[in-house]
Amino acid sequence: MAQQTEVERKFRVRQELLPDLPAGSRLAQGYLSLKPVVRVRTVHAPDGAEHGYLTIKGEGLTDRAEFEYEIPYEEATALLELSQASIIRKTRHRFPVEGASELHWELDVFEGDNDGLVIAEVELPAADCAFPRPDWLGEDVSHDSAFQNVHLAQHPFSAWPK
Repeated sequence: MAQQTEVERKFRVRQELLPDLPAGSRLAQGYLSLKPVVRVRTVHAPDGAEHGYLTIKGEGLTDRAEFEYEIPYEEATALLELSQASIIRKTRHRFPVEGASELHWELDVFEGDNDGLVIAEVELPAADCAFPRPDWLGEDVSHDSAFQNVHLAQHPFSAWPK
């Protein structure tokens, strides 16, 4: 895969306003390196398929270089054991952005050490791309590094002051 630039916006979610969600994929991800970020992920899709990915990310919060490679699921599972911090576990629900069918929400319901956290992300074609914002969308945390998964692996949500 060639280098891509990932442009994303990230939001907390007002859970009480969420509509019914489509079936989600179960993800486990760990970090083999924190600088640069090297992540390994396993995915259990709703249809039973299992996938593994190795991802390398450049610096930045809302736009950064990203390289992602599919790897055998068994290798991804073994690499998770080498994680430098806690493993992030979550269920990801993916669905179209209403009014912008070319865009999709990825809504992550965290588990384990990050239980109680729900984050919605949208990947955009450009940093200045406008998109509709549903009423369940909460605080924009795109520029807050505390909500990056690599930070949550090192400083889980359960340990944050309430």
